[in-house]
Amino acid sequence: MGYWLLVIVWKSGIGICDLLSRRGLHLSTVRVRLGPSPTGYLHVGTARIALYNWLYAKQKDGTFILRIEDTDFARSSKDMTEKVLVGLEWLGLKWGEGPYYQSQRLELYSEYKEKLIQTDTTYYCYCSPEELASRKAATLRQKKPWKYDRKCLRLSADEREALDSKGVPKALRFRVAEGRTSFEDGVHGHLEKDNSDIEDFILVRSDGVPTYNFAVVIDDHDMGITHVIRGVDHLSNTFKQVLIFDALSLSRPLFYHQPLILAEDKSKLSKRHGAVSVMELKEAGYLPEALINFLALLGWSPGTGEEIFSTDDLIREFSFDRVIKRGAVFDREKLEWMNGQYINRMEPDELFDAALPFLKSGGLVDDRMAAEKREWIVKVLNLLKERARTLRDFVTLGQYFFADQFSYDEKGVKKHFSDADVGERLKSLRNAFSSASSYSKEDVETLLRGLAEKLGVKAARLIHPARMAVTGLQVGPGLFEIMELLGKERVVDRLDRAVEFIHNL
Repeated sequence: MGYWLLVIVWKSGIGICDLLSRRGLHLSTVRVRLGPSPTGYLHVGTARIALYNWLYAKQKDGTFILRIEDTDFARSSKDMTEKVLVGLEWLGLKWGEGPYYQSQRLELYSEYKEKLIQTDTTYYCYCSPEELASRKAATLRQKKPWKYDRKCLRLSADEREALDSKGVPKALRFRVAEGRTSFEDGVHGHLEKDNSDIEDFILVRSDGVPTYNFAVVIDDHDMGITHVIRGVDHLSNTFKQVLIFDALSLSRPLFYHQPLILAEDKSKLSKRHGAVSVMELKEAGYLPEALINFLALLGWSPGTGEEIFSTDDLIREFSFDRVIKRGAVFDREKLEWMNGQYINRMEPDELFDAALPFLKSGGLVDDRMAAEKREWIVKVLNLLKERARTLRDFVTLGQYFFADQFSYDEKGVKKHFSDADVGERLKSLRNAFSSASSYSKEDVETLLRGLAEKLGVKAARLIHPARMAVTGLQVGPGLFEIMELLGKERVVDRLDRAVEFIHNL
């Protein structure tokens, strides 16, 4: 079978991966890759593609390869590369090979450039960027679609020699033959395009640096990539890459093009829609596990209605059969809800370690306090976590636990501090607490409700103004739990402060 398999591959031009897939066979080792360009932050779209590659590699006991596509020397930077690496590591998407850098592989691309030239599918283009821009503009003014007009393909040998003798810079273009180009996509099925819709694209720029389409083909072949999992915005590139694979008689990988991530207005998600980089979301207080769960569901559905998945669950359940074709909306409200679910499920000590950097940056806690009052802080966080959507929320939700000076909610003042006798009621509560011999949350509740009965008022007429007095807010966790954690002395002082504030209204 092996001999005839090779003959079929050679005769048909299809890749070995395609052929094995059509026959119901699979390569024994899955090798997938992520190829971020270090020209900007790690976008959530790139992170989602990284996740799908990583999940598939884990599920198939394969290899997830990281390749830094940094041949855009003007825009690439070491700083951005580091941000990409840090973002992936924070998400827990550890690569099995790499990172490889395209900027260090130029000699390999040069070798394949020469091989491609020998196939008679290329020609040199001497058109300058300015000249191309001018011709394109003229074509568009005539309301005609633009593609390269093959001016340099029509040059005679003498004309090319004259241009070379003058040292005119030249790029290498791929000559697209007549016919149709097609490939099978694991998400979108059979895709086909007439070659007349594909221009003679540049393979190597005049400075000798390969273009994206040429470099990734060589890299994917050299690294043994079996499955190319990337965004649907690469579909047009894939047709060009298939032409290169076939021209060099290289086996094609299998392609899986994922839906784009869209903003809520259905436009492409970008910086103008808010924090869309992984590290910005980290700084905003999102947990990596929650973001992984959320990104997995942006374009993939388990088909069961479930929404909360552990990483192990995702590795087990993920499949391309349930990847949708349409764009997936980045619903920030849902991300916040999901993050809140993860926060609420955290163990107390785990939550302390996650929230502490935010408490410190918010000026609520320093290293000494964190060490000396760790147990108390853990209790505070555990009380607040049901209302927190992000780790940063603990700073706003719990400020009154750490700072005794705070302002009162204006609407709360009008609603709960405006009764004629509210000051006297709070003074009575203050005196009752001050003389209390024990001060657990149960004691606090018994004392407050007993005082309300003695004063002939509903307990709510003490509870609501007391909450305003000790927290400055109308809503929050259970009042009696708050009072227990604050301690009798601090509660009494805050009741005194509230009474004085009401007196001066």
